[in-house]
Amino acid sequence: MIDNMYMRRNRLSLVNMPSPRQNLTFNQLRYYYEAKGLVLGERFEQTLDLVDDDGRYNYAAYLLSDENGVSIKVAKYAGTTKVDLIENEEYGYCCLLKATDRILEKMLIENKTFAKITPKTRLEKKMVNHTALREAVINGIVHNDFSQESPPIIEIYSDRLTITSNGGLMDNFSEEDFFYCISKPRNRVLMRVFKDAGMVEQLGSGVSRILDAYDKSIFHFTPNYLIVTFPFEEGFSLPSGNEKGNHSGNENGHKNMAVIINIIKMNPRITLDGIVAETGIPKRTVSREIKKMRDKGTLLRIGPAKTGHWEVVT
Repeated sequence: MIDNMYMRRNRLSLVNMPSPRQNLTFNQLRYYYEAKGLVLGERFEQTLDLVDDDGRYNYAAYLLSDENGVSIKVAKYAGTTKVDLIENEEYGYCCLLKATDRILEKMLIENKTFAKITPKTRLEKKMVNHTALREAVINGIVHNDFSQESPPIIEIYSDRLTITSNGGLMDNFSEEDFFYCISKPRNRVLMRVFKDAGMVEQLGSGVSRILDAYDKSIFHFTPNYLIVTFPFEEGFSLPSGNEKGNHSGNENGHKNMAVIINIIKMNPRITLDGIVAETGIPKRTVSREIKKMRDKGTLLRIGPAKTGHWEVVT
């Protein structure tokens, strides 16, 4: 009991944990800051609390460096249990911002549109609410307890998607506090960097957005983990893809453009392949519509090709 109390009092944080490597570089981190119009100065390591008083890198710096040994697993199963693993991918070994972007793109691909035919109409829904899923993924990463060197895990089953974040709720922070959407960052350095990159807000808004689409039952708390489970909509299934629309070419063009704009607004860092996977629109069509919008000035590309983002001009 005394040992446990002492550990809680002197809990490790990313700031006071030394990096296992000291020859770190931060080119990817610079790209993300430049994409938001920000510049990392010569002393950015001190400004972002990435070094100790002796100038040695801490574990937060390690997670944000170009190369590290941390990866986040995304597993996919054929059924409702872990018996039949059909896919196991890792995203990481790079700046945590870049790893998060890659995972969000993977979620766009996996979060397919399901359909249900009723006597009167055809209903369509995503497997998981897009906004809620995005917020849960980012929160699961930013608030994960990396001090135990255990990254989050994302698992996709035939009936649900789960995100398991290591560490549970912080000390002196209850479930009631959590559902009141009170913000208490576990990793303040990561929160600041993700906020600078435009991925999070430091106001507890992520949980609010999740609760706008789902009830509290999707959250499960244990002493060591926080698990979010998104159930798939019952009665919906993947469409065959053979159905033909009855709109004219111009109408389809306007519809495609609106769909692409909506996807970009939800995820400004999405790639061309990500848009194709998310919308189901042919790649050639997506490229054509994006060129039209860029020529008109209604869509801008900010920053480098690989790490930049889209900006919709209204």
